[in-house]
This record gives sequence, structure tokens and C-alpha cells, in this order.
Amino acid sequence: MSEMNPLDLPDADPFEIARQAAEQIAEKTGVERHDIALTLGSGWGKAAELLGETTATIPAQEIIGFSKPALEGHVGTLRSVLLPTGKRALVIGARTHYYEDHGVRRVVHSVRTAAAAGVKTMILTNGAGGIKETWTPGTPVLISDHINLTADSPLEGATFVDLTDLYSTRLRELARSIDSTLDEGVYCQFRGPHYETPAEVQMAKIIGGHIVGMSTALEAIAARQSGMEVLGMSLITNLAAGIQKTPLSHAEVIEAGQLAEPVISALLARIVAAI
Repeated sequence: MSEMNPLDLPDADPFEIARQAAEQIAEKTGVERHDIALTLGSGWGKAAELLGETTATIPAQEIIGFSKPALEGHVGTLRSVLLPTGKRALVIGARTHYYEDHGVRRVVHSVRTAAAAGVKTMILTNGAGGIKETWTPGTPVLISDHINLTADSPLEGATFVDLTDLYSTRLRELARSIDSTLDEGVYCQFRGPHYETPAEVQMAKIIGGHIVGMSTALEAIAARQSGMEVLGMSLITNLAAGIQKTPLSHAEVIEAGQLAEPVISALLARIVAAI
């Protein structure tokens, strides 16, 4: 049984809880507002060390609405980083995945908290499977769009949000000005936690997908609802089932992330410095 979380209460206001969380972060970090937020997925964690000076680190579960990460490769902390530009970055190492079955409010709580903390640019990263055979494990790619296959949404009630250019063209062009070799593709968020079958991967390919994973799309929708500009990046940790001829494993994902981490983290730090 999961721990009680105020977001689980039926009459909870997720935006009010996000506001309270932002206030707690401001109090614990001594930083009134942040400019940029980064959710660091599998393989991206070392970027936090390269962005600038970490001035505060908080265990995420000390902040209202946050949970301890269930997944190895996620550090479970919130960091305030002073960038060389003088801007402030909030680094989120505590992602709640949809497959943990805590509900969408908890999945997108970190994004809503970032918005409440003043953030205007949300960077979402993940480790994912690649459908393009030209992508080798360790390749970073930009997310150009997504297909949400969770059959769920962070939007509640009659809330209509335009998702055109959800993954900012401006920010993708900026990223390519840092590394002109960056490819891009459409990310398909599956429910998980099982990996996709070869037939599901072929379905994703037929409907226009290039990347398969278990995060990011729901968070990006919440970021757009909150008025933030979104940059999405995937680390291709393996080719997807049926494209890759050997069985998939979480150990393989972790290993690919560890091997690629120094390169992609340095790339991400350069992109952040240019925003």
C-alpha cells in the first residue's frame, strides 16, 4: 500500500498543493523563484553537476506532494542550481511514473510545482527505446511531438489546452545550434511497466512514432497547461523490441545511460546555458 499523499484526497486542489510545495522549496533553498526546471530521467543525472553551483539539495519527500522515487537511476532530490548566467535552475531528480499507479496528479506534481516556483522553461528528459535503426544506444534525440498512449490526461474537467508546438520549435533549434547532429522524433508514451511487444512497437511506428517510453507526455501536457515552454530530450538506451534482436532488460537501460551520461550531460548543460 502506498503512503498517503495530499494529492490522493478526492477534494484536493493539485494547483494549491503545487503552490504550497513551491513555497516550501523557496523556504528550504532560500531562493524566491526559479527560471528553468529540469526533470532528469535515466542517463541524464550527471547534468545536475555541470549546470552550475548547487546551492541547496532537498530530499523530495520533504516537500508536500512528492514521493520517494520507485526507480533506480532517479536520485530522489530537488536541487537549486545557480547558473553561470545568473538564472536559477530547479533540478528534479524525483519523477513519479504513471506505472506506479499513484494517479496522474502525482505524476505531474513536479511540473506544476516548477510552474508555481516561477519556472518559464521546462526541460523533460528520459531514457527510451528507439524505433529508427540508425540510432545506436547512447544517442540523444530531441522530442518533436508525442503520442499519448496512456488513455489518460492531467487535465481535469472541461479544460481544453492547445498542444500545437508543445515541444518548442524555438528550443529545438537552439539545441541544434549547440549540436547540429541532434536528430528528433515523435515520442510514444506507453503505460508500462512492461516493455512494449514487437507488435506494439510496429503499431507505434505505423502511427508516426520514433521513440517509445513510459514518461514525459503527461508531464509535457501539464507544463503546457501551466504556460511553460517545453524542451524534451530522449536518450536512446536500446532499440525497441523487434527492432533490436536481443531481449530487453532494465540493466541494459541503466548501463547505456551510464556510458552515455558524461556526453549527454555536458550537452544538456550547454543547452541550458544558452537558454
